[in-house]
Amino acid sequence: MPEDKVSIERLEDGAVWRLALGGSKGNVLDAELVRALDAALDEAGKAPGLKAILVEGQGRHFSFGASVQEHMPGEVAGMLRRFHALLLRMVDGPVPLLAVVRGQCLGGGLELVTACHRVFAARDARLGQPEIALGVFAPFASAMLAERVGRGHAEDLCLSGRSVTAEEALAMGLVDELCDQDPAERALAYAREHLVPRSASSLRFALRAVRSGLKQRLAAELPMLERVYLQELMATADAVEGLKAFLEKRAPEWKNA
Repeated sequence: MPEDKVSIERLEDGAVWRLALGGSKGNVLDAELVRALDAALDEAGKAPGLKAILVEGQGRHFSFGASVQEHMPGEVAGMLRRFHALLLRMVDGPVPLLAVVRGQCLGGGLELVTACHRVFAARDARLGQPEIALGVFAPFASAMLAERVGRGHAEDLCLSGRSVTAEEALAMGLVDELCDQDPAERALAYAREHLVPRSASSLRFALRAVRSGLKQRLAAELPMLERVYLQELMATADAVEGLKAFLEKRAPEWKNA
């Protein structure tokens, strides 16, 4: 697991991990970072005394999202497969995941946060699902966001592509706690008060119980959404145009087809 991509700090005698994703200025979720996160969760599953993981970004931002280059034809199928496997692994345990959000949290970054169990955000945080601005959509967010914020807010975020402030995210339920100081400290305080005193093995059973139906639904819906994305969306001119325009730093020229 490359340390420049994911770093792990072990706290509370190993009961809490502070996991920071990095590797680029905006902590872009490229294939290497996704593999590193998957390896970290694999390691977490083998730590019997672990009771919580704080998930944050290195530097000023949580994440600018998934690699746009890896969304292009020829790479997108592998990218979706890897990323969705990681997100399903997060949904399925192995311990409570506490997201710590600072700065920009966009696209795949917000999908990561949505897979976590509790979200702590700094007041400067901005969160959004901007895929539609690139002519594509976010499969995992399309299935998962409504679980956290309700159908109306989920459709607003996915269809408009707009970013919301931390205050607006709190009001809609996208964020659980808004922090004036470092949100990592508040997340750690939550873990110390509410999770560290619990049985690690019992926590794992409780997680399995509260998310059992969610895991089954996502496992059924995501393959269908992937097929729509790969076989239908990526066959349109506008999907490729939106991605190319972003990489070429220009406005897209939509054909509406």
